[in-house]
Amino acid sequence: MLASIKRNKAVLLIILVLMVTSYFVFTSGSQGATARLITATGEHAIEVELADTPQTRETGLMNRSEMAADHGMLFDFKDTRPVAMWMKNTLIPLDMLFLDERGRVVNVAVNAKPLSLDIIPSAGPVRYVLEINGGAAARYGAKAGDRLSHPAIP
Repeated sequence: MLASIKRNKAVLLIILVLMVTSYFVFTSGSQGATARLITATGEHAIEVELADTPQTRETGLMNRSEMAADHGMLFDFKDTRPVAMWMKNTLIPLDMLFLDERGRVVNVAVNAKPLSLDIIPSAGPVRYVLEINGGAAARYGAKAGDRLSHPAIP
């Protein structure tokens, strides 16, 4: 009987650990989905990681030596306001698309310099920022007024 109780406690502990881990994995911003950037040159699929918690927004793409083509990170700031980004501990050049609450591009910052502490402003209120590889914005033909669609964007 004692062995059965210990076994049940072990099973319950494992279930609890799995539940807690699942919660953090699925709410931490590590999960993403395909975003679609609609520009004058067409619709471009971009695989994104979602940075939607204070910790994931703070870390962003820091300390990564590369990012696959057609990949990026979508920052959700949860409300619409002016934001500023920087490249602290970011090893790769990035383009940043600043987006309003509907996913419309407000402005584009291109080829942000790796490791720079220069502030990169949103040039107005935004809710989202999409970081992609440096040069990708030009390749997609991205400009103000274009739109990004993604499940995180209503």
